[in-house]
Amino acid sequence: MENINTSKTQNFFRILLGIFMVTAAIGHFTFQRADFQAQVPNWIPMNKDLVVILSGIVEIALGLSLIFLTKYKVKVGIALAIFYVLVFPGNIAQYLNGTSAFGLDTDQARLMRLFFQPVLIVLTLWSTGAITYFRRLKKA
Repeated sequence: MENINTSKTQNFFRILLGIFMVTAAIGHFTFQRADFQAQVPNWIPMNKDLVVILSGIVEIALGLSLIFLTKYKVKVGIALAIFYVLVFPGNIAQYLNGTSAFGLDTDQARLMRLFFQPVLIVLTLWSTGAITYFRRLKKA
């Protein structure tokens, strides 16, 4: 993968996303653990606490990588976007089951959150230069 130059604005949002991911990971292990467990769909054939711990480990790794592994920012951005897609069923399950977590205690609030995930994916791909990378691939 080639090195993609990104603007100061893109770098700002990349670092902000990294901080967001590290903060979310800390929540997985501490003060938001129950909220994250409540979001794990019942059809996942694993212990909910284990899912929360494993996803927290992935989040901290991706968050720190976004901040510090700038040479690999495109790869990390793609990996994080895939991660956001993989955890999206948890958001859908929270909405469909009417599960209150993270202060989302109404159907409207849970529904609004569903529309935030695609924005997060696009922001991740843009801020890491992955969109530019995909455009260059398409032209080649």
